[in-house]
Amino acid sequence: MSIRGVVSSIFGTPPAAALSVTSARLLHLAPDGAPAIAEGIAQRFDALARVHDVDTRLRLCHFLAQAAHETDGFRTLEEYGGASYFLRYEGRQDLGNTQAGDGIRYHGRGIFQLTGRANYRRFGKVLGIDLEAEPELAKEPGISLAIAFAYWSDRAINAAADADDVAVVTRLINGGRNGLVERTRYLAKAKTIWP
Repeated sequence: MSIRGVVSSIFGTPPAAALSVTSARLLHLAPDGAPAIAEGIAQRFDALARVHDVDTRLRLCHFLAQAAHETDGFRTLEEYGGASYFLRYEGRQDLGNTQAGDGIRYHGRGIFQLTGRANYRRFGKVLGIDLEAEPELAKEPGISLAIAFAYWSDRAINAAADADDVAVVTRLINGGRNGLVERTRYLAKAKTIWP
């Protein structure tokens, strides 16, 4: 065992490999997930996790539990419902949907379901991608992951994850308690995969 591994085991921090996110681990968390989505997330996950300080077991497990719920078990990177459902976002000033058709055009996409013209514009600028002009890019696995990490950092969610408070993490991701039971179940399972 390396010096780093010995130090990590003494202080209780798992070695980096123990926190590595692979498509196999993602599909263990959500067995019915789409392999292409799991692989697309896994390819850049570890590097982005380091950049955004999602570098502890609790932070990782909370992030992935939320991601699993928001993507219906890694089955989709686009909100379900279709055009008639997305009309509920039409004219929503709080989302920056000020033009006709914005509700449909800027519906939820990505790991944490980025929604609204203002959010597409804002996180597109953060990433240097014109998501406002090309909202479909938000459902590409790699871009979706970068958006999710930027959102996680922007909302300072690490603190709630450090406190192991799934209700607060859920509120910061989703604005309420939607799906809290399933998010809690995914969190418990993630803790068995990333021990």
